[in-house]
Amino acid sequence: MSSDRPRQLLLALESSCDETAAAVVDRQRKVLSSVVATQHELHERFGGVVPEIASRAHVERILPVIDEAIRRAGAKLADIDAIAVATNPGLVGSLLVGLTAAKTLAMVLDVPLLAVNHIEAHLYACQIAAGRNVFPAVGLVVSGGHTNLYDCRSPVEFELLGSTTDDAAGEAFDKVAQVLGLDYPGGPLIEKIAAKGDPKAIAFPRTFLKDERLDFSFSGLKTAVLYAARGTPGSRTPPVPLTEQRIADLAASFQAAVIDVLVGKCEQALLKANRSTLLVGGGVAANSVFRNRLTEMADRSGVELIIAPREYCTDNAAMGAIGWELLDRGVYSPLDVDVTPGLVRKQR
Repeated sequence: MSSDRPRQLLLALESSCDETAAAVVDRQRKVLSSVVATQHELHERFGGVVPEIASRAHVERILPVIDEAIRRAGAKLADIDAIAVATNPGLVGSLLVGLTAAKTLAMVLDVPLLAVNHIEAHLYACQIAAGRNVFPAVGLVVSGGHTNLYDCRSPVEFELLGSTTDDAAGEAFDKVAQVLGLDYPGGPLIEKIAAKGDPKAIAFPRTFLKDERLDFSFSGLKTAVLYAARGTPGSRTPPVPLTEQRIADLAASFQAAVIDVLVGKCEQALLKANRSTLLVGGGVAANSVFRNRLTEMADRSGVELIIAPREYCTDNAAMGAIGWELLDRGVYSPLDVDVTPGLVRKQR
Protein backbone atom coordinates (compact mmCIF):
# COMPACT_ATOMS: atom_id res chain seq x y z
CA MET A 1 0.00 0.00 0.00
CA SER A 2 1.45 3.37 -0.92
CA SER A 3 2.21 5.78 1.91
CA ASP A 4 0.24 8.63 0.32
CA ARG A 5 -3.10 6.83 0.49
CA PRO A 6 -5.51 8.59 2.90
CA ARG A 7 -6.31 5.48 4.91
CA GLN A 8 -4.64 2.31 6.05
CA LEU A 9 -6.57 -0.90 6.60
CA LEU A 10 -6.22 -3.72 9.08
CA LEU A 11 -7.93 -7.06 8.46
CA ALA A 12 -8.69 -8.81 11.76
CA LEU A 13 -9.68 -12.46 12.10
CA GLU A 14 -11.32 -14.24 15.04
CA SER A 15 -11.93 -17.98 15.39
CA SER A 16 -11.14 -18.76 19.02
CA CYS A 17 -14.35 -20.69 19.75
CA ASP A 18 -17.50 -21.07 17.67
CA GLU A 19 -17.76 -17.76 15.82
CA THR A 20 -15.96 -17.24 12.54
CA ALA A 21 -15.38 -13.52 12.22
CA ALA A 22 -13.54 -10.97 10.12
CA ALA A 23 -13.43 -7.20 10.27
CA VAL A 24 -11.73 -4.33 8.47
CA VAL A 25 -10.64 -1.44 10.69
CA ASP A 26 -8.83 1.70 9.58
CA ARG A 27 -5.91 3.43 11.31
CA GLN A 28 -8.29 5.69 13.27
CA ARG A 29 -9.94 2.54 14.71
CA LYS A 30 -13.08 3.07 12.68
CA VAL A 31 -14.75 -0.27 12.02
CA LEU A 32 -15.50 -0.35 8.31
CA SER A 33 -17.01 -3.83 8.39
CA SER A 34 -17.62 -6.62 10.89
CA VAL A 35 -18.88 -10.03 9.77
CA VAL A 36 -19.66 -12.87 12.19
CA ALA A 37 -20.82 -16.37 11.26
CA THR A 38 -22.23 -18.11 14.33
CA GLN A 39 -22.45 -21.86 14.89
CA HIS A 40 -25.22 -22.01 17.50
CA GLU A 41 -27.34 -24.28 15.33
CA LEU A 42 -24.50 -26.81 15.12
CA HIS A 43 -23.93 -27.05 18.87
CA GLU A 44 -27.44 -26.54 20.24
CA ARG A 45 -28.34 -30.22 20.56
CA PHE A 46 -25.13 -30.89 22.51
CA GLY A 47 -25.79 -28.10 25.01
CA GLY A 48 -22.33 -26.64 24.42
CA VAL A 49 -19.53 -26.19 21.92
CA VAL A 50 -18.07 -29.38 20.44
CA PRO A 51 -14.45 -28.51 19.49
CA GLU A 52 -14.21 -30.82 16.45
CA ILE A 53 -17.48 -29.54 15.00
CA ALA A 54 -16.39 -25.95 15.65
CA SER A 55 -13.06 -26.31 13.85
CA ARG A 56 -14.64 -28.01 10.82
CA ALA A 57 -17.19 -25.20 10.56
CA HIS A 58 -14.43 -22.60 10.70
CA VAL A 59 -12.70 -24.28 7.75
CA GLU A 60 -15.90 -23.99 5.72
CA ARG A 61 -16.68 -20.40 6.67
CA ILE A 62 -13.39 -18.54 7.07
CA LEU A 63 -12.85 -17.59 3.41
CA PRO A 64 -16.45 -16.46 2.70
CA VAL A 65 -16.42 -14.40 5.90
CA ILE A 66 -13.13 -12.72 4.96
CA ASP A 67 -14.39 -12.01 1.46
CA GLU A 68 -17.62 -10.49 2.80
CA ALA A 69 -15.79 -8.31 5.32
CA ILE A 70 -13.52 -6.86 2.63
CA ARG A 71 -16.47 -6.33 0.29
CA ARG A 72 -18.53 -4.51 2.94
CA ALA A 73 -15.57 -2.27 3.71
CA GLY A 74 -15.51 -1.16 0.08
CA ALA A 75 -11.96 -2.42 -0.22
CA LYS A 76 -9.93 -5.00 -2.10
CA LEU A 77 -7.63 -7.63 -0.69
CA ALA A 78 -4.65 -5.72 -2.08
CA ASP A 79 -5.65 -2.71 0.06
CA ILE A 80 -4.93 -4.52 3.34
CA ASP A 81 -1.85 -3.23 5.21
CA ALA A 82 -1.72 -5.70 8.10
CA ILE A 83 -3.39 -8.89 9.35
CA ALA A 84 -4.38 -9.34 13.00
CA VAL A 85 -5.53 -12.72 14.28
CA ALA A 86 -6.51 -14.14 17.67
CA THR A 87 -3.96 -16.78 18.65
CA ASN A 88 -4.84 -17.23 22.33
CA PRO A 89 -6.68 -18.32 24.34
CA GLY A 90 -9.33 -20.57 22.82
CA LEU A 91 -9.93 -23.99 21.28
CA VAL A 92 -6.75 -25.17 19.61
CA GLY A 93 -8.40 -26.46 16.44
CA SER A 94 -10.49 -23.33 16.03
CA LEU A 95 -7.54 -21.00 16.62
CA LEU A 96 -5.44 -22.85 14.06
CA VAL A 97 -7.98 -22.24 11.30
CA GLY A 98 -7.87 -18.48 11.80
CA LEU A 99 -4.10 -18.42 12.18
CA THR A 100 -3.54 -20.48 9.03
CA ALA A 101 -5.71 -18.09 7.02
CA ALA A 102 -3.92 -15.08 8.53
CA LYS A 103 -0.45 -16.46 7.83
CA THR A 104 -1.38 -17.20 4.24
CA LEU A 105 -2.73 -13.71 3.63
CA ALA A 106 0.20 -12.02 5.37
CA MET A 107 2.68 -13.99 3.25
CA VAL A 108 0.85 -13.44 -0.04
CA LEU A 109 0.26 -9.72 0.58
CA ASP A 110 3.68 -9.23 2.21
CA VAL A 111 2.18 -7.35 5.17
CA PRO A 112 2.80 -7.61 8.94
CA LEU A 113 1.18 -10.44 10.91
CA LEU A 114 -0.07 -9.46 14.37
CA ALA A 115 -0.91 -12.13 16.97
CA VAL A 116 -3.71 -10.87 19.20
CA ASN A 117 -4.77 -12.01 22.66
CA HIS A 118 -8.50 -12.72 22.45
CA ILE A 119 -9.19 -11.65 26.05
CA GLU A 120 -7.29 -8.37 25.81
CA ALA A 121 -9.12 -7.67 22.56
CA HIS A 122 -12.46 -7.94 24.40
CA LEU A 123 -11.38 -5.02 26.59
CA TYR A 124 -10.02 -3.06 23.63
CA ALA A 125 -13.59 -3.12 22.28
CA CYS A 126 -14.32 -0.58 25.01
CA GLN A 127 -11.77 1.79 23.48
CA ILE A 128 -13.34 1.32 20.05
CA ALA A 129 -16.69 2.29 21.55
CA ALA A 130 -15.29 5.30 23.42
CA GLY A 131 -13.34 6.58 20.43
CA ARG A 132 -10.46 7.66 22.68
CA ASN A 133 -7.82 6.26 24.97
CA VAL A 134 -9.46 4.58 28.00
CA PHE A 135 -6.32 3.26 29.70
CA PRO A 136 -5.20 2.77 32.45
CA ALA A 137 -8.18 0.94 33.90
CA VAL A 138 -9.44 -2.18 35.59
CA GLY A 139 -10.84 -4.61 33.05
CA LEU A 140 -13.35 -7.43 33.48
CA VAL A 141 -13.80 -10.01 30.74
CA VAL A 142 -16.79 -12.21 31.47
CA SER A 143 -17.78 -14.78 28.86
CA GLY A 144 -18.50 -18.44 28.24
CA GLY A 145 -14.87 -19.39 28.62
CA HIS A 146 -13.39 -16.71 30.85
CA THR A 147 -14.07 -14.62 33.92
CA ASN A 148 -10.95 -12.53 34.44
CA LEU A 149 -10.05 -9.27 36.14
CA TYR A 150 -7.08 -7.25 34.89
CA ASP A 151 -5.11 -4.19 35.80
CA CYS A 152 -4.81 -2.64 32.33
CA ARG A 153 -1.88 -0.24 32.38
CA SER A 154 -2.05 0.44 28.65
CA PRO A 155 -3.66 -1.10 25.55
CA VAL A 156 -0.89 -3.73 25.52
CA GLU A 157 -0.02 -4.10 29.22
CA PHE A 158 -2.43 -6.34 31.14
CA GLU A 159 -1.80 -7.89 34.54
CA LEU A 160 -4.17 -10.62 35.68
CA LEU A 161 -5.65 -9.79 39.08
CA GLY A 162 -7.95 -12.77 39.41
CA SER A 163 -9.93 -15.34 37.48
CA THR A 164 -12.36 -18.19 37.95
CA THR A 165 -11.16 -21.29 39.77
CA ASP A 166 -13.67 -23.49 37.94
CA ASP A 167 -16.56 -22.55 35.64
CA ALA A 168 -16.62 -19.24 33.83
CA ALA A 169 -19.74 -17.16 34.40
CA GLY A 170 -21.04 -17.70 30.87
CA GLU A 171 -20.43 -21.44 31.15
CA ALA A 172 -22.45 -21.46 34.38
CA PHE A 173 -25.31 -19.70 32.56
CA ASP A 174 -25.28 -22.40 29.87
CA LYS A 175 -25.17 -25.27 32.37
CA VAL A 176 -27.92 -23.83 34.53
CA ALA A 177 -30.02 -23.35 31.41
CA GLN A 178 -29.67 -27.09 30.77
CA VAL A 179 -30.80 -27.84 34.31
CA LEU A 180 -33.87 -25.67 33.78
CA GLY A 181 -34.67 -27.29 30.45
CA LEU A 182 -33.71 -24.30 28.33
CA ASP A 183 -31.92 -24.25 24.98
CA TYR A 184 -28.34 -23.29 24.15
CA PRO A 185 -26.88 -20.69 24.44
CA GLY A 186 -28.34 -20.25 27.90
CA GLY A 187 -27.40 -16.68 28.80
CA PRO A 188 -30.00 -14.77 26.76
CA LEU A 189 -32.75 -17.27 27.68
CA ILE A 190 -32.04 -17.09 31.40
CA GLU A 191 -32.09 -13.30 31.23
CA LYS A 192 -35.45 -13.37 29.45
CA ILE A 193 -37.06 -15.85 31.84
CA ALA A 194 -35.49 -14.23 34.92
CA ALA A 195 -37.40 -11.04 34.13
CA LYS A 196 -40.56 -12.87 35.27
CA GLY A 197 -39.00 -14.25 38.43
CA ASP A 198 -38.09 -13.12 41.94
CA PRO A 199 -34.31 -12.65 42.35
CA LYS A 200 -34.71 -13.10 46.12
CA ALA A 201 -36.77 -16.29 45.93
CA ILE A 202 -33.82 -18.61 46.59
CA ALA A 203 -30.76 -17.67 48.64
CA PHE A 204 -28.00 -19.02 46.40
CA PRO A 205 -24.34 -18.75 47.48
CA ARG A 206 -22.10 -15.83 46.51
CA THR A 207 -18.74 -17.59 46.52
CA PHE A 208 -15.68 -15.44 47.38
CA LEU A 209 -17.81 -12.29 47.56
CA LYS A 210 -16.42 -11.38 50.99
CA ASP A 211 -12.97 -12.79 50.25
CA GLU A 212 -10.10 -10.36 49.66
CA ARG A 213 -8.70 -12.32 46.71
CA LEU A 214 -10.09 -11.36 43.34
CA ASP A 215 -11.04 -14.85 42.17
CA PHE A 216 -14.38 -16.30 41.15
CA SER A 217 -16.07 -19.67 41.55
CA PHE A 218 -19.42 -20.61 40.04
CA SER A 219 -19.34 -24.41 40.33
CA GLY A 220 -20.95 -24.41 43.78
CA LEU A 221 -23.66 -22.04 42.60
CA LYS A 222 -24.37 -24.27 39.63
CA THR A 223 -24.71 -27.29 41.97
CA ALA A 224 -27.00 -25.32 44.28
CA VAL A 225 -29.32 -24.57 41.36
CA LEU A 226 -29.28 -28.25 40.38
CA TYR A 227 -30.32 -29.32 43.88
CA ALA A 228 -32.97 -26.60 44.10
CA ALA A 229 -34.43 -27.71 40.78
CA ARG A 230 -34.19 -31.49 41.10
CA GLY A 231 -33.79 -32.15 44.79
CA THR A 232 -30.84 -32.94 47.02
CA PRO A 233 -29.45 -36.47 46.61
CA GLY A 234 -30.47 -38.68 49.55
CA SER A 235 -33.11 -36.26 50.77
CA ARG A 236 -36.57 -37.57 51.58
CA THR A 237 -38.06 -34.19 50.78
CA PRO A 238 -39.26 -34.03 47.17
CA PRO A 239 -38.15 -31.01 45.11
CA VAL A 240 -40.52 -28.14 44.49
CA PRO A 241 -42.34 -28.80 41.19
CA LEU A 242 -40.71 -27.03 38.23
CA THR A 243 -43.62 -24.83 37.30
CA GLU A 244 -43.13 -21.92 34.93
CA GLN A 245 -42.93 -19.55 37.91
CA ARG A 246 -40.48 -21.79 39.77
CA ILE A 247 -38.17 -21.86 36.74
CA ALA A 248 -38.38 -18.06 36.50
CA ASP A 249 -37.55 -17.71 40.21
CA LEU A 250 -34.61 -20.10 39.92
CA ALA A 251 -33.31 -18.21 36.87
CA ALA A 252 -33.70 -14.82 38.55
CA SER A 253 -32.07 -15.95 41.79
CA PHE A 254 -29.16 -17.56 39.94
CA GLN A 255 -28.63 -14.50 37.76
CA ALA A 256 -28.70 -12.23 40.82
CA ALA A 257 -26.05 -14.35 42.56
CA VAL A 258 -23.70 -14.22 39.57
CA ILE A 259 -24.15 -10.48 39.11
CA ASP A 260 -23.64 -9.75 42.82
CA VAL A 261 -20.27 -11.48 42.69
CA LEU A 262 -19.17 -9.90 39.42
CA VAL A 263 -20.05 -6.37 40.51
CA GLY A 264 -18.60 -6.88 43.98
CA LYS A 265 -15.28 -8.11 42.63
CA CYS A 266 -15.09 -5.17 40.22
CA GLU A 267 -15.45 -2.80 43.17
CA GLN A 268 -12.68 -4.63 45.03
CA ALA A 269 -10.39 -4.61 42.00
CA LEU A 270 -10.83 -0.87 41.43
CA LEU A 271 -9.76 -0.20 45.02
CA LYS A 272 -6.87 -2.67 44.94
CA ALA A 273 -5.47 -1.38 41.64
CA ASN A 274 -6.26 2.25 42.52
CA ARG A 275 -8.04 2.84 39.21
CA SER A 276 -10.98 5.12 38.43
CA THR A 277 -12.04 3.53 35.12
CA LEU A 278 -13.70 0.15 34.65
CA LEU A 279 -13.81 -1.63 31.28
CA VAL A 280 -16.17 -4.57 30.80
CA GLY A 281 -16.35 -6.93 27.83
CA GLY A 282 -17.31 -10.48 26.92
CA GLY A 283 -20.61 -12.18 26.12
CA VAL A 284 -22.10 -11.92 29.63
CA ALA A 285 -21.62 -8.15 29.44
CA ALA A 286 -24.57 -8.10 27.03
CA ASN A 287 -26.89 -8.93 29.97
CA SER A 288 -29.10 -5.90 30.66
CA VAL A 289 -29.45 -6.51 34.40
CA PHE A 290 -25.68 -6.79 34.73
CA ARG A 291 -25.14 -3.59 32.75
CA ASN A 292 -27.63 -1.74 34.97
CA ARG A 293 -26.00 -2.99 38.16
CA LEU A 294 -22.57 -1.95 36.90
CA THR A 295 -23.93 1.50 36.08
CA GLU A 296 -25.38 1.84 39.58
CA MET A 297 -22.08 0.80 41.15
CA ALA A 298 -20.10 3.19 38.98
CA ASP A 299 -22.40 6.10 39.78
CA ARG A 300 -22.20 5.31 43.48
CA SER A 301 -18.40 4.98 43.45
CA GLY A 302 -17.60 7.86 41.11
CA VAL A 303 -16.03 5.47 38.60
CA GLU A 304 -16.02 5.88 34.83
CA LEU A 305 -17.68 2.80 33.36
CA ILE A 306 -17.18 1.75 29.75
CA ILE A 307 -18.98 -1.40 28.64
CA ALA A 308 -18.42 -2.78 25.17
CA PRO A 309 -21.40 -2.33 22.83
CA ARG A 310 -23.50 -5.47 22.63
CA GLU A 311 -22.36 -6.26 19.10
CA TYR A 312 -18.77 -6.32 20.40
CA CYS A 313 -19.50 -8.27 23.60
CA THR A 314 -19.85 -11.65 21.96
CA ASP A 315 -16.91 -12.90 19.91
CA ASN A 316 -16.17 -10.69 16.91
CA ALA A 317 -13.18 -9.56 14.89
CA ALA A 318 -13.65 -5.80 15.21
CA MET A 319 -12.03 -5.95 18.62
CA GLY A 320 -8.95 -7.20 16.78
CA ALA A 321 -8.33 -3.49 16.14
CA ILE A 322 -5.97 -3.90 19.09
CA GLY A 323 -3.61 -5.09 16.35
CA TRP A 324 -2.99 -1.43 15.48
CA GLU A 325 -1.53 -0.96 18.97
CA LEU A 326 0.91 -3.80 18.32
CA LEU A 327 1.77 -2.43 14.88
CA ASP A 328 2.44 1.04 16.30
CA ARG A 329 4.88 -0.51 18.76
CA GLY A 330 6.57 -2.70 16.16
CA VAL A 331 5.37 -5.91 17.83
CA TYR A 332 5.07 -8.13 14.77
CA SER A 333 4.73 -11.91 14.76
CA PRO A 334 6.83 -14.28 12.65
CA LEU A 335 5.14 -16.57 10.15
CA ASP A 336 5.97 -19.55 12.35
CA VAL A 337 4.00 -18.17 15.32
CA ASP A 338 1.78 -20.81 16.92
CA VAL A 339 -1.46 -20.78 18.92
CA THR A 340 -1.46 -21.02 22.71
CA PRO A 341 -4.92 -22.25 23.69
CA GLY A 342 -4.41 -22.04 27.46
CA LEU A 343 -4.53 -18.84 29.50
CA VAL A 344 -1.26 -17.98 31.23
CA ARG A 345 -2.02 -17.09 34.84
CA LYS A 346 0.01 -14.27 36.40
CA GLN A 347 -1.30 -13.58 39.87
CA ARG A 348 -0.28 -10.67 42.05
